[in-house]
Amino acid sequence: MQDLLEQPSRYLATVEELLTAERMQQAAELLRGATPRVERTGYDNWNGGTEQWTVYLSVEPADYALLGGAKDGIEDQITQRLKAVLEPFTEDWYSAKIVPRLADPGALARPNARIRRQTRQNIIDGLRIDSVGWSGKLDEVDFLARIYALDALPSYDSRYKDAAGDIYQHRVNNFDWGDDWVYDDARFGLANGPDDTFLRFLCETVHPVVRPDKDEAIRLVAQYNDQLRQDGWELVEEEWIAGRPRFVARRAGISGGRSVSRARTVADALDAGWMQKEIERLEVSVEADPALAIGTAKDLVETCCKSILTRQSVTFPKTATLPELTKLLTKELKLVPEGISDEAKGAEAIRLLLRNLTTITQYLAEIRGLYGSGHGRDGKHRGLEPRHARLAVAAAVAFIDFVSETYHQRILPGAAPRPTSTAE
Repeated sequence: MQDLLEQPSRYLATVEELLTAERMQQAAELLRGATPRVERTGYDNWNGGTEQWTVYLSVEPADYALLGGAKDGIEDQITQRLKAVLEPFTEDWYSAKIVPRLADPGALARPNARIRRQTRQNIIDGLRIDSVGWSGKLDEVDFLARIYALDALPSYDSRYKDAAGDIYQHRVNNFDWGDDWVYDDARFGLANGPDDTFLRFLCETVHPVVRPDKDEAIRLVAQYNDQLRQDGWELVEEEWIAGRPRFVARRAGISGGRSVSRARTVADALDAGWMQKEIERLEVSVEADPALAIGTAKDLVETCCKSILTRQSVTFPKTATLPELTKLLTKELKLVPEGISDEAKGAEAIRLLLRNLTTITQYLAEIRGLYGSGHGRDGKHRGLEPRHARLAVAAAVAFIDFVSETYHQRILPGAAPRPTSTAE
């Protein structure tokens, strides 16, 4: 169909309407923001010959990464409705394939900064639900003037020359705009404008001058970050003004990036390729899929234990549990030393600390069983949040870092020193 090659949006718009009508919102939202490209990808001689076509749907890399295991299902939803739309016009076969959009060559060194429309909407919906006064202690004109040049923005009211007069008339004199009017006003671009403008707006809503109540500001920041971290952003304290934090936006990392950096150092030192794969999985799942991150943290510890035990020629059954592997490793590396004198200052505290460190693995296994990936759930199940996943990751990395250090210092005294992480 030449028409489909030249004008794919004409047909995909109908597919989007079908998905929306059938309440397949994730697929509809993805299709709405995708860039289509149609290519001939095969030919079948059966039944007189049938050409096979693929509709490639390019989406932002961040959106693609967050699809995870849902990608195949969404492709199938789109493909089935695409077939229904095209069936009256052609006997060729068509299928949909979601792919990450290629970045600009000049942007290779820059992280993807895109904050998705859904993330913005979730934050705005939260502010509406809680009836949060976005301008705080300031009037709305003064608040917006901290971010925008209001005298350069147009007025929707012909009686006024700029946005400042417009806003004052309809929010102070007449008061005929709703309290949440700013979220939908195209002049301020909160729904679809630049990321830095949206982030600046959020930061200003919790500025000490705008919101002097420190507890209220911190609560709002926590709500913002629950959404922003899914797109790789967070609000963090930059400085304190009159005993209150001032927040700025920055690219988010997991546990400040330090835990992942230490885990990479351990994997490099043990030459454990599979650990590297698990670390990559951690990096993309802590914020987007906490359950997967918790399960992967447990797997990371298990891989570390097996790697060291295998190097030491210590046999263990394939069905060994994580606590069993930890017990074997503790014995092999003599993690709980017996030579510390009772008279030595803090001897008992040292013993307890070392013993408790080994119990981290047991707790990780229990948390993974309750909340992590790998198990079915009933409809009422509620998972943990990214902050719990970051705790599990930090605990796992603390364990593997310690046992790896012990392995290299105690078992391989003649080996070269471990590489030092640049994060330290």
